[in-house]
Amino acid sequence: MNNVKMLPSLLAFAEVAKRQSFTEAAKKFGVSKSTISQQIKRLEEHIGLQLLSRHTRGMSLTSAGERLLVRCDLLQGQVNLAFDEITKSKEIPSGKFSITIPHSCEKDIALPALNQLCIEFPELEPDILVTDQVMDLMDNNLDVAIHAGELRDSAYRALIIGTGREIFCASPAYVHKQGSINSVGDLIGHKLVAAPWQSTHLSIYDNTNLNEKIVEKVSFFARTNTLPSALELVLHDMGVALLPEFSLKHLIAKGNLIQLMPGFQGRSWPFFLVHRYKGEKPIHITRFYQLVKYFFDKANAGL
Repeated sequence: MNNVKMLPSLLAFAEVAKRQSFTEAAKKFGVSKSTISQQIKRLEEHIGLQLLSRHTRGMSLTSAGERLLVRCDLLQGQVNLAFDEITKSKEIPSGKFSITIPHSCEKDIALPALNQLCIEFPELEPDILVTDQVMDLMDNNLDVAIHAGELRDSAYRALIIGTGREIFCASPAYVHKQGSINSVGDLIGHKLVAAPWQSTHLSIYDNTNLNEKIVEKVSFFARTNTLPSALELVLHDMGVALLPEFSLKHLIAKGNLIQLMPGFQGRSWPFFLVHRYKGEKPIHITRFYQLVKYFFDKANAGL
């Protein structure tokens, strides 16, 4: 099967899927709507699977389409980057690439992004600092930082990665032994594990009204100074925690954790990539941002 000839159809599919519109995708590529439609039909016939489901309210991705879109997003970034390198005559990045990342983004976001970056730019030498403390880029000789939470005023540039929320979780064994938790009042009497940023109160929101905060004063059973260790305490059946959803989704999908109180959530956190380049960014910084955003969205979707 000659898959190379399907590259234009893959890119067309990715644009239609993201924009949820054949018309908008056609404008993006400067072609007719029928041309885009033919590309999608050709792709579906080539792989023998339906990728888009058309209905009166618009369209939606099939399960096969969702899986393919994840790959196409990465492909599109690589194609754009290849032409960007050629047209701008940029040198291949090399040498030390220093970054700081929070624990919440380490495993499923930053490290996969860094791995792909080093495949594309093999002369880079990663230098990684994992910490939830805010590190000044200039003072610590860092190229970029992934920052969780609202930004302080600074001379640095920031690119929005996305937003993540906190959800309640516990292990199946803990729930079986201690009982289910369906409301805020049910938290009383349960062992709570504190994440590093939590003190004596939890900010809780009803999903039907995110503008109204419930502040619950709690007594924590256990505390730790890193997110991975808080997560391990929960996985070892030691209690309930309010942790970032994107760091839990794959564990919930595998049955290692259970989401509790699905009608409630904790705080929502913005995530940024902060860099110190005032003019045009080096190409590997742009690519790292693309990759981090890709893996952040993937983690949030539980893929």
